[in-house]
Amino acid sequence: MDVAKISSKGQITIPVEIRKKLGLKEGDKVVFVEQNNNVILLNSNQLAFKEFQKEMEGEAEKADIKTEQDVVDMVKEVRKQIWEDRYESDA
Repeated sequence: MDVAKISSKGQITIPVEIRKKLGLKEGDKVVFVEQNNNVILLNSNQLAFKEFQKEMEGEAEKADIKTEQDVVDMVKEVRKQIWEDRYESDA
């Protein structure tokens, strides 16, 4: 268990072991989440990524993406379309 002291401005220093576990570095933001009468400290980047993953759940199946090669092929197609939209209309 780690303990932190609250300053007169309401600030705390997050103990180094907790920062390591959360993958926090200088300049990162944290989120305080209230859950079941507890407050949980989360790395805001990790939370955003998890939310994004949740939002994207099932989208690969809808786009018929089954393999890594399907992703590579899709990226190539999108790049080709962007190129055509930007440069081939000028020709």
